Amino acid sequence: MPGLVLFGRRWAIASDDLVFPGFFELFLRVLWWVGVLALYLQHRRQLDCMGGTLLSTYLVVLMVLLTVVIFTMAAIVHVSMRGTICNPGPRKSMPKLLYIRLALFLPEVVWAAVGAIWVSQGVQCNRTVVIGIIATVVVRTLTWCPVTSQRASPSSISSRTTSETHRSPTRSSATSQAPRSCRSQTTEYDLVGGEQLHCHFGSILQTTGLQYRDFIHVSFHDKVYELPFLVALDHRKESVVVAVRGTMSLQDILTDLSAESEILDLGLEMQDCFAHKGISQAARYVYRRLMDDGILSQAFSVAPEYRLVLVGHSLGAGAAALLALMLRRAYPQVHCYAFSPPRGLLSKSLYEYSKSFTVSLVLGKDVIPRLSVTNMEDLKRSVLRVIAHCNKPKYKILLHGCWYELFGGNPDNSPTELDGGHQANLTQPLLGEQSLLTQGSPAYSDDSPTKYPPLYPPGRIIHLQEEGPSSRWLCYCPSAQYSARWSHEAEFSRILIGPKMLTDHMPDILMRALDRLVADRAACVSCPAQGASPEEEV
Repeated sequence: MPGLVLFGRRWAIASDDLVFPGFFELFLRVLWWVGVLALYLQHRRQLDCMGGTLLSTYLVVLMVLLTVVIFTMAAIVHVSMRGTICNPGPRKSMPKLLYIRLALFLPEVVWAAVGAIWVSQGVQCNRTVVIGIIATVVVRTLTWCPVTSQRASPSSISSRTTSETHRSPTRSSATSQAPRSCRSQTTEYDLVGGEQLHCHFGSILQTTGLQYRDFIHVSFHDKVYELPFLVALDHRKESVVVAVRGTMSLQDILTDLSAESEILDLGLEMQDCFAHKGISQAARYVYRRLMDDGILSQAFSVAPEYRLVLVGHSLGAGAAALLALMLRRAYPQVHCYAFSPPRGLLSKSLYEYSKSFTVSLVLGKDVIPRLSVTNMEDLKRSVLRVIAHCNKPKYKILLHGCWYELFGGNPDNSPTELDGGHQANLTQPLLGEQSLLTQGSPAYSDDSPTKYPPLYPPGRIIHLQEEGPSSRWLCYCPSAQYSARWSHEAEFSRILIGPKMLTDHMPDILMRALDRLVADRAACVSCPAQGASPEEEV
């Protein structure tokens, strides 16, 4: 949508962004005008005191000014409601109206100053009228006052680049439990990196239900391409578990954004072995720590008969999946469970190879398992195309969306194509992306370098979906029912826009859905996806 041009400068708002702010100011101005009129009509016969004529004149002129402002704001709202997102032609008079509205600030300032002077002189008239004048001046003054905020001074928190605890074999008999209070109770183990990390480790203990003696290594070290992880013994499942943390810091975000592809040397006799660069680097870091520092050797020296299991969520899921590829030669029985992994992770050949030992779990319309550079580019083109062909003004689209969120309904009831094919009305460039509507992105042309080749999610995919109509609220519904089925990666080849596309990615929401699914034995997890091969059945 074209930006509004005022004073020779293009602003970040458009001419159709003033509907709701205009309505808000119009509502306040009308209330103000009604209050001043009621004050004047009720006390106009009681202004025969000293200075009463001036007060009467003040109220009359104030009502005239408010009337002019109200009509101007009504015109701004009316004009802002016209046209469509990409057709600002019917709103071409908006700059003139804004100039008029800005010019009206000057007489308002002058008249408010006059009212303040009269009140300060101690006019001896009806007290209600004087209080009304004071309220008018105060309200007008508050309207001018800029909103200021003070920055909270940064707290001096010391941090270290390395924050980890490593259990030696001699301490395997410790039985420390998660502390109820991170401040009042001391622990029996040493943890490098500050007192706040006791809370982190205490949360891990309480969440997993494990004891301190079950943990081989816990690392809170967090840098770009270097993720926190832990190694623990799960005696109930007889597994050595390596869990990699997902995105929780700026460093993790930078790792996510390193979306170029790089060759992954696994010693496999297959072509096109490449993966997401940032996540690949993070997986290599964890691999070096596990192998070079002897962490896995120590774990299997304690429990040599256990199997190796890798888990992670989001960024951690992608790193765990790549780590499983790296460890498969040394540990052929390795298994990986990737919760909500990113789509843009593996090349086609590695994706097929990972199916035998990796399972991914996706909830609903979670955006991350559908997120890749190619999908983002496709979404960009689709959004631009829809915006360009939209025949609805912006305020109607927003109201329709709010109604849908609150009360449900069919989102397809709002057509977006121009009626009668009047696409010639779209004469304004769309954010400088007009060429994007008629031709593909240069990044994906046939003669462009393959900097961002298509990437795929890891392993076989279990898709959890909420049964029945989805609730309109973003919060988790305890009574929701879920089903699970094997799905093909092609079902996640485009980004789906929905109210839960972000909340479905949250680990707590995913775990609640899993708990609900496990509790409901009627859910079918043995049904293959449409078009899936027989070996994909559970």
